[in-house]
Amino acid sequence: MRAVIRFVTATLLLTGLGMLSAAAETAARPAPERFSSNELLDSGHRFFGTVSRGLAQVIEKAVSQWGLPNGYVLGEEAGGAFIAGLRYGEGTLYTKNAGDLRVYWQGPSVGFDAGGEGARTMMLIYNLPSTQAIYERFGGIDGSAYFVGGFGMTALTANKVILVPIRSGVGFRLGANIGYLKFTPTATWNPL
Repeated sequence: MRAVIRFVTATLLLTGLGMLSAAAETAARPAPERFSSNELLDSGHRFFGTVSRGLAQVIEKAVSQWGLPNGYVLGEEAGGAFIAGLRYGEGTLYTKNAGDLRVYWQGPSVGFDAGGEGARTMMLIYNLPSTQAIYERFGGIDGSAYFVGGFGMTALTANKVILVPIRSGVGFRLGANIGYLKFTPTATWNPL
């Protein structure tokens, strides 16, 4: 009986020491640099202006679904579609520990989609390992419903990086489509 008690005690002691060791290793590793909700809202308010309530709701939804991003893009874009569509944009990628980077994006789409819009865009970026990892094609499904103005959010993904564009658009566009956004270091007309 004493042998069983010693064995159980030793096992619990070793397990506890292992958990303490793992906790110490985790505490010693630097936390990834992420943007807080307040930092995102402050940047968004400065960028979008007075449409703050809609922005706060969209950012709150994105943060509750995907957590805090480690990068974001502020920019402008224009797009149009009649079944097939195109979108072009430019902006700046902001990160806490890797600096800022000018980026351009373009992409085709196809679906039940018609109209055109111009938008100020904030893209929340999750799991971005380096600024160069932005130069990728991010695919997904998008839906738009603009009649004069509005806010929209969608999610695109590539190689475990999640991109969440938040758009405040002006124009008329209604529909849903499948497409992608391709990021490049220079502006190009080629959406493929």
